[in-house]
Amino acid sequence: MDPVTGLPRRSTISGSDAQREGLATETQDWTLVKACDLIEQNVIVIDGDTPIEEACDILIQKGISSAPVYDSATKTYVGMFDWADVMSYLLIVLRKKNILEQQQKSDDELTSEFRDLLKLATECQPVPVKLASDLSNKNPFQSILPETPLLKVVELFGSGTHRANVAVVIDADGKMKGILTQSRVVTFLYQNVTKFPPIEQLFPKSIHDLDIGKIFVISAQADSFVIDALTMMNENKISSIAIVDDEGRLLGNISMTDVKYILRNYNHSLMWRTCQQFVSHVRSRQGLEDGQDRYPVFDVRLTSTLGYTIAKLIATKSHRVWVVDERTHAIGVVSLTDILAGANPTPKRPGSALLVSTT
Repeated sequence: MDPVTGLPRRSTISGSDAQREGLATETQDWTLVKACDLIEQNVIVIDGDTPIEEACDILIQKGISSAPVYDSATKTYVGMFDWADVMSYLLIVLRKKNILEQQQKSDDELTSEFRDLLKLATECQPVPVKLASDLSNKNPFQSILPETPLLKVVELFGSGTHRANVAVVIDADGKMKGILTQSRVVTFLYQNVTKFPPIEQLFPKSIHDLDIGKIFVISAQADSFVIDALTMMNENKISSIAIVDDEGRLLGNISMTDVKYILRNYNHSLMWRTCQQFVSHVRSRQGLEDGQDRYPVFDVRLTSTLGYTIAKLIATKSHRVWVVDERTHAIGVVSLTDILAGANPTPKRPGSALLVSTT
């Protein structure tokens, strides 16, 4: 790979190796690739009657960030359960004042499922996961057919009020065939970029020139409490928050998936640690789990190329990288959503990528 553009070095890849790596030289129309060609078939499904705490354990044990929820009573998939829902649930349970405020709202403001959830949480009863699926309103359940073209998938992932991070692939008979994620799509496009000239020609361009990563950064002070940072994430409907020092320098971040470290062994006391303490705790746990030293934070500069930025997202298995200036102040963020946002023919939000603007 070229360290600047992120493009694979054609001259160093033989024909047979290129085939194995998915980097054959023939060009294709990526928009016509079918969803069934990219799906992950080993799908973990959570029964809707499973208590939330057990559902969290499933996400942790299986090493996944979300799973479809199936209601055996109605024989339907009722939603997705992910760490954003866990975070919303934690804030409801741990902030009793919020529960009382929600209960005072009118029926028009609360769905019956949410009222049931509040009642169970108040009474400290086990809450079935089907009541908490998409509690965060961040990752709605989206199903697509196996033959859905990749362009439609990217439009679904990239923008719009019903944007999703995961799509469940279900055939005409209602049978689940697999799931498709944002990261899977971006990885596929990256690994096969030499087949797709419209995308390849964008890789050497800087994220500044492509108007990516210029989104306002929501941050929390290093000495603030974790529960306050999670509340900011929940209220602003973001999946990660920058942690900065008194001078605004980027020290790290807290993401939704980090919530699993609070749920492990019901370690709710972490909610009352400072953000800096929590970030250190997460890094140490990650290091113990995979035996690797952890970088303080993943970042790029406005001069970084699109290809390099995508390569960093894939290499770090992250959903976002922070954009910093020469003083390491966080000035923006690039997410998988931003990379895919350009596919939607409707007007794009400021700062979104133009990855597929040439289609």
